[in-house]
Amino acid sequence: MSDPYSSVPSAQRLPAEWEPQDAILLTWPHQGTDWNWILEEATELYEALATVIADYADVVIAVPQPLVEDVRERLAAMDAPLDYIHIYPCDSNDTWARDHGPITVQTTKGFTLLDFTFNGWGNKFPHDLDNQITRCLYEQQAFPLSDLVHQDWVLEGGSIESDGRGTLLTTASCLLNQNRNPQLSKADIEARLKTAFGVRKINWLHHGYLAGDDTDSHIDTLARLCPDNVIVYTACDDEQDEHYAELKQMEAELRGFSDADGQPYRLLPLPWPGPVMNEEGERLPATYANFLIVNEAVLVPIYELPTDEDALEVITQAFPGYDILGIPCSVLIEQGGSLHCITMQLPEGSVVENILESVYVSE
Repeated sequence: MSDPYSSVPSAQRLPAEWEPQDAILLTWPHQGTDWNWILEEATELYEALATVIADYADVVIAVPQPLVEDVRERLAAMDAPLDYIHIYPCDSNDTWARDHGPITVQTTKGFTLLDFTFNGWGNKFPHDLDNQITRCLYEQQAFPLSDLVHQDWVLEGGSIESDGRGTLLTTASCLLNQNRNPQLSKADIEARLKTAFGVRKINWLHHGYLAGDDTDSHIDTLARLCPDNVIVYTACDDEQDEHYAELKQMEAELRGFSDADGQPYRLLPLPWPGPVMNEEGERLPATYANFLIVNEAVLVPIYELPTDEDALEVITQAFPGYDILGIPCSVLIEQGGSLHCITMQLPEGSVVENILESVYVSE
């Protein structure tokens, strides 16, 4: 039987992250997540992050019901602007909103939340609760201007980059991995991507990885599309480093790419942070590419390293006129991800401009 996705013309478009946004989604850390051993440090980061984001967009937070009031009180104690922070009760396995949250597309009728299947990055981790978060939020009218459509195949937001004009950037090691959609061929996946996101061209990276990454090389740790056909990417200049050969080959691939209109990219390499290890001597995936664009700002993960300032300078070149803010993210990479991984943007027009009051269930 032919793939029904292959013959359906797309009436949808995946906006670029630098297009206007209504809100950013966060899924809050709690004792039931893998953050439990460093829960206070992780929670403090989330509180600071929510407060910063609220200067540029609303914040939608998913958190288990017993913690709703605690989160609200802690944010209030920080003088966070609660009028722009909307808290909803949802159970969760973990906090990687980029991958279990909705991917929002623009249609002729408005916005649609695509609720893809999340399988814990190839069934590596528990995911049953995370896979329900988008629907949980939708049923509480967290996205009242958007429709919800379930997608019966696996896709994570961190695995794709869109320029909003028909080009998608991704990695073969993730999207074509047999632990995601073994029943689909590359042609099937390309057809579905084109239909879902209004894509005319897909640029596949076949090289690049970060030690300590559990995602099978999500694109948002390696290379990011930016305005005006710029790609910011993770580069390694240490010939003795285990990443050197792979990232050099990735760089060569990027140099050969063009967008859907045939236009080449300007490449901006990010500094190499060098080995960052945990207490057990395991390498952590420190990457500056995992930044978040929030309307007029770019929030950049930093790690208390000498290369932090250089990374901020590169991002400044890619986003002239934006507020470039460094966010300390050493605690995040302890669990294998960084700033972009724990957030998901909601485009302007997908959420009511002012959600008057968050809904939550009292005990």
